[in-house]
Amino acid sequence: MSDRNEEISLNPALRRPAVGARRPFYRRRKSCPFSGPQAPKIDYKDVRLLSRFLSERGKIVPSRITAVSAKKQRELANAIKRARFLALLPYVIND
Repeated sequence: MSDRNEEISLNPALRRPAVGARRPFYRRRKSCPFSGPQAPKIDYKDVRLLSRFLSERGKIVPSRITAVSAKKQRELANAIKRARFLALLPYVIND
């Protein structure tokens, strides 16, 4: 079994990816929309801003999609939950 591993590591033809295989596409990381001097402040009363971070079903969109930093994502989630509790935002959106 170790002979096979040594053979792969020594033979460069066996280490190469298959013909036609592509390198994965890496997107440039977006910056946080709540950082910087002109950034909006997260407020539970700002329904228009909060609704940008809800899916069409009313779920909170994860930070890996919206590029919000971890600290601001927690603030955003708390603001959305507070707005839902005060009936400013719906918990679910039914079509």
